[in-house]
Amino acid sequence: MRMIFGVLSLLFVVAVIAFMSKKQVSSISEIKVPGAPASIAAPSGNVQQQSQQIQQQFKAAAEAAMQPARTEPDAK
Repeated sequence: MRMIFGVLSLLFVVAVIAFMSKKQVSSISEIKVPGAPASIAAPSGNVQQQSQQIQQQFKAAAEAAMQPARTEPDAK
C-alpha cells in the first residue's frame, strides 16, 4: 500500500512538472516586446541579408537610446 502510494504520488509530480514545462515553452513563442516601434519589420531575404537588417536595426536602436535627453534652455 505504501509503495503504491509512493509510485502514484511520483507519477502525479512528474505529470504536473510536464504540464508546467509545456505551458512555459508554449508561452515563449508568444512574447511580444511592448516598446518596439511599429516601423521595425520582419527581416526578409536570405540569411545574410536578414542578419544585416537585424544588425542595422539594433545599431539604430542603440544610437537612439544613447542620445542625451533634451533639456529646456535657460531663459535669460
